[in-house]
Amino acid sequence: MHEILLNIESKEIRYALLKNGILCDLIVERKKERQLTGNIYRGCVKNILHNIQSAFIDINEGENGFIHISDIIENTKKFEQLFDLDFDRDNSTVKTGRKEAEVLDIEQVMKPNQPVLVQVVKEPIGSKGARLTSNVSIAGRYLVLLPNASHRGVSRKIEDRNARERLKKLIRAFEMPQDMGLICRTASASATEEMLISEAHDLLNNWQNIIESFQKSSEPTLLFAESDLIKRALLTALDKQYDRILVDDYTTYQICKKLYSRYASEHSLRIEYYRDKIPMFERFNVEREIEKTLRRKIWLPSGGYLFFDRTEAMYTIDVNSGRSSANRGDVEESLVKINLEAAEEIGRQLRLRNIGGLIICDFIDMRLRKNQRRVLERLKDCMKDDSAKCTILGMSEFGLIEMTRQRNRGSLMQTIFTGCPYCMGSGMVKSHESMSIEIERALKKAIGCFDQYALKLLTHPELDRYLNIIDKQHLLKIAGEHNANLIFEIDDTLHLNEYQFLSSITNKKLEV
Repeated sequence: MHEILLNIESKEIRYALLKNGILCDLIVERKKERQLTGNIYRGCVKNILHNIQSAFIDINEGENGFIHISDIIENTKKFEQLFDLDFDRDNSTVKTGRKEAEVLDIEQVMKPNQPVLVQVVKEPIGSKGARLTSNVSIAGRYLVLLPNASHRGVSRKIEDRNARERLKKLIRAFEMPQDMGLICRTASASATEEMLISEAHDLLNNWQNIIESFQKSSEPTLLFAESDLIKRALLTALDKQYDRILVDDYTTYQICKKLYSRYASEHSLRIEYYRDKIPMFERFNVEREIEKTLRRKIWLPSGGYLFFDRTEAMYTIDVNSGRSSANRGDVEESLVKINLEAAEEIGRQLRLRNIGGLIICDFIDMRLRKNQRRVLERLKDCMKDDSAKCTILGMSEFGLIEMTRQRNRGSLMQTIFTGCPYCMGSGMVKSHESMSIEIERALKKAIGCFDQYALKLLTHPELDRYLNIIDKQHLLKIAGEHNANLIFEIDDTLHLNEYQFLSSITNKKLEV
């Protein structure tokens, strides 16, 4: 059984994919760090970097985004041809194509405070701003509109030759500007002609609205936002024909039902509202899996274990035999078994932790080349379902496998933790926001599961100061909705990440 759990809190949405009860994917999205990838903006050039022929662009999303000259030139010329836009530059200096861009000075085609239309292709991470492109694409469920390219094609994941030919004929026959392109996504294989035509019209209307908003606006602004996590979860469940979506927030449940009504004829998907008092992620053991994922050490069923370490340049994963009892008759096969288990767990942990960039996996040494190939193929098979693009090289003579995984947002560690003030940043503690979210969950559990209506919350003074800003009123509101009384006290002997709920009647600590 494949099911998606959606946990909705005041500051955070968590998406968990369970396959036969095992957590296989996790997305944590906080409101102040919403996903930007796919969003289209009217930007404003702030800095021009002559030495690398690039520019920093203000898109009104914190740090300035980054874009290269070749993208700017191609995009500017295409926009002027299609929509008669004025980018305030000398047309005689424009030459199309990347080869021409290499010999053209960026200052000839861009000026400070110049408006540009850009799309985010890579999330901002830490102090790095978003990576931008001017090769804009607008994605629907079945089709992707390419306003700046005339290419019309079909996703390589659609392998059926007849389906590919049918889709190619359909998109070539669409009445739309010849300079615009279309790509059929994997889900289009099961879509009817009417559904594809309807979506193509919707995408064209979105593009027209983007251009109109671009012309009307005068400041850096968001022109088009990609689907939020709720809609992406629903479409994923439909495309991959999952069995159920379970939501613990009634308003979000209603939104999911409304979105699903449009696609109800395609797949019989159960959308259910979670009503139990026990928190949903706790009921399905997701909370425990998240806690395990945040650890450096992960145990394997055979008794072996993995170590996850992060350096400035890469992630390293070390496979160890640990407590496993190797068969004296065939030590090699026992080590292969540990490595195969490790390959499966590495694929799962990379998704849960959302680790991106360069990754080095150090497997236990195996003598036979055929066993090395077995482990390599198992790792590749386990990475096939990963939504992030992965490239895996062969195993070296030392048992090392080098791989890269697309970095599409901050890792789970970056989302949940912040630098520890007790050890000058060499360790990690949970942020005040993470603790506030945990306190909110614990409060609901104390009232709902333990029927406690007279509560006292003890926190460290630093955490108490953070809660004072906005969250105390929110926690009091939650308590009031359940006819409970909540009071706040501080205790400077507590750890920064420690809090306690006590009964304000008996003064006994509650194990929540």
